[in-house]
Amino acid sequence: METPRYIQALLKPNTGKPQGRKVWSIDLETVWLPFFTSTNTMGDTAISPEALGAPLRLAYNPDGSVKFSKAGRPVIKVAKDISDSVKLVRDNFIAGLTEYSHTVFTEHGEEYKAQVNKAIQAGKPILDNDKAKLNEAMAKMVDNAISEAESLVSEHSDNIPTKEKELVTA
Repeated sequence: METPRYIQALLKPNTGKPQGRKVWSIDLETVWLPFFTSTNTMGDTAISPEALGAPLRLAYNPDGSVKFSKAGRPVIKVAKDISDSVKLVRDNFIAGLTEYSHTVFTEHGEEYKAQVNKAIQAGKPILDNDKAKLNEAMAKMVDNAISEAESLVSEHSDNIPTKEKELVTA
């Protein structure tokens, strides 16, 4: 089996880093809109021109009023046609990755298992180190909390009422 080109392309670094509104962590303006315009052009999708022309929309509450975030800014959402199409692409992408992994495992099971074992062995020292560092940090936090509590108790011990009975003389 030869690795398909689309899988190889997914694994190559890409230096372009678009900086716009993200949908599924992918830039809306430079990736999704040109992609869906292309798929409409080729007849593969029928995303409405309104969605492509105004992909970002003001969000509304169920009562029809404009929706605001807790910070007081208006909430902007992606047009439903586009968000539904992105979800479909995402689901199909996941299915493609899963199918590829299944095919490799089926056709190259021993090599796949060897890769898994190699990864487990390579990761073990990292996980052991993380566990030791976490245990150390947690013990330090407990010691600090105990010291702080003891300090507060000794600082305020003069204000703690005692239950001793006073000797009353007649």
